[in-house]
Amino acid sequence: MAERGHGSWYFHCSATNLLGRRERVRRGGYRSQAAARRARDQWLAGTAADRTAAGWTVERWLRHWLDTRTKIRPTTRFHYTRDVDTVLIPRLGRYRLADLDAPLLRTAFAQIAATTNSKGRPQSASAMQHLRTTLRPALNLAVREGLIDCNPARHIEVSGYQQPHAKVWTDARVEQWVRTGDRPPVAVWTADQLAEFLGDVTDDSLFAFWWLTALRGLRRGEMCGLRLTDVNLDQGVLTIERNRTTAGYTIVEGDPKTPAGRRAVALDKRTVQVLRAHRRRQLDQKTAAAENGKAWTDTAYVFTRADGLPINPNYATTRFRKLVQRAGLPPVRLHDLRHGAASLAHQAGADLKTLQDLLGHSSIVITADTYTSVLPDVQRRCADATAHLVLAAARRTRRKIKKRAQKNRPTHRPKTGAPIPSAPGTASKPQARTAKREKKLPSGVAPTSHPRDTHHPHRADNKKGLTAISAGQTPHDLVRPKGLEPLTF
Repeated sequence: MAERGHGSWYFHCSATNLLGRRERVRRGGYRSQAAARRARDQWLAGTAADRTAAGWTVERWLRHWLDTRTKIRPTTRFHYTRDVDTVLIPRLGRYRLADLDAPLLRTAFAQIAATTNSKGRPQSASAMQHLRTTLRPALNLAVREGLIDCNPARHIEVSGYQQPHAKVWTDARVEQWVRTGDRPPVAVWTADQLAEFLGDVTDDSLFAFWWLTALRGLRRGEMCGLRLTDVNLDQGVLTIERNRTTAGYTIVEGDPKTPAGRRAVALDKRTVQVLRAHRRRQLDQKTAAAENGKAWTDTAYVFTRADGLPINPNYATTRFRKLVQRAGLPPVRLHDLRHGAASLAHQAGADLKTLQDLLGHSSIVITADTYTSVLPDVQRRCADATAHLVLAAARRTRRKIKKRAQKNRPTHRPKTGAPIPSAPGTASKPQARTAKREKKLPSGVAPTSHPRDTHHPHRADNKKGLTAISAGQTPHDLVRPKGLEPLTF
C-alpha cells in the first residue's frame, strides 16, 4: 500500500430489503474513496425492490418464492421443488435476478434440452414445458413486487410440445403396437376391450376399484380416499369429499383437486351390486383376520388392504399395469380409464355438461378437448347420418328441378280454326268468356293486341312495325306519356 494507486476501495453498509429486514451488503473494486462513497450513496438511494433485484441471486429468489407459496397443493409443491432443486438452481441459480433476460433464458433452456433425464433418455417436450411452467410464476411474482420490469420466461418457446389427446385403440393401432411397440401417450379402450379386461379381473380383490373407475371416471386419489360414509347404496349415489394421493413417497390426503371435484356421482344397478359384493368380501376378510389372530384396523375406507388399512395410490397404479399385461390387452394407464369412461358415456348419449359434472371439471373446455374421444362406432354413425342427410337433400333437389321443369314446359296450341279440346260439360264457358271479351271497335281504330301475344301483335295493316292512326289522333299522341295531355286555354 506504500505505492500510490495500489489496492482498491470498498463500502460496507446495511439497508431494509423487500421483506422489511435489514440486509448488509459489501461492494468493492473502486479506484478511489470518492468513487466508493458515490456507489454507496447510490445504492442506499435506491428502492427496496431495486436493492433486492441487484443483490439477490436467482437461487435466493426461487427459495423465497417457494416459501411464500403456502396455498398450493402438496403435490404441486413437490413438483415445483423438484424442478427448482434439480434443474433451475444448477443452471440459473448463480445469476443475479436483475440480469435475467430472454436471450439468457433461451440459451439455458437449450442447454437443458440437450441433456438426458434420470432414465438416460433425452429431455421430453413435456418436461421442458413443465420447467417453463415452474419458472414463469416465480418470475411473475418478481414482476408484481417491482424487482424486474417484465417476465423473460414468457418469451421461451418449447418446440415439439402439444397437449396430449386420448387415442382410441382401434384395430390398426393395435396392429402397429404389436409390430413396432409404439403406443400413444394417452390411449383408451373400446367397449369390447374394456369388457374383456373386466371379465379377466373378476376375481381380483380390487375388482370394484377397476369397475368404478372405468364406468364412472373417478380419479385415482378420489377412489383411494373414498369412505364407507360417502357411499349410499340404497339411494344409488356416492359423494366425493376427499382426495388421497402421493407427493413422492409421502401420502397426502385432503380436499378434492378442484372445487368442482366435490360432487355426487350416480350409480347404476349393476355398479351397486358390484359394490355390495366388494363390501361382503371386505367383511369376510375382517372375520378371517379375527379368527386367525391377525391384526385388522377398521379405517372405514372402501378400498383397503388385507389388514384393513387404506391402499397406497401407487400400489393401485402398479397393480393395474400388471393386470393389463396379464390380460394381453393394449396398454393404457390407470388414469386413461377416466378418459375412457368419458368417451363411453359420450357414446351412450351423454352431453358435455353431464360429462363435466360426472368428471368434476371446473371448465367444460377440458371435458371437450382433453377427456372426450370419439370412438369408432360413433364415427360410423356420424358418417352414416351425414351421408343420409346429403343424399336426402340431393333427392329433394332433383324432385324440385323435375317439378319446375314440368311446370315451365310449353304446351302445344292448336292451329287457327281448330276446336280447343276441353273437358266434357265445360265447352260453353270458354266461348262465353271469348264472346264477352270481343267488342266491336269504332271504325278507323286499330285493334289492340292480346297482352300475352307479345311476339306477333295483330296489326291493322300488313306492314311490320307500323301502327294505324285514327282521325282524331296526331303523331305526338303516340309518344306522349299518359296523363300529360296538351293544355288548352
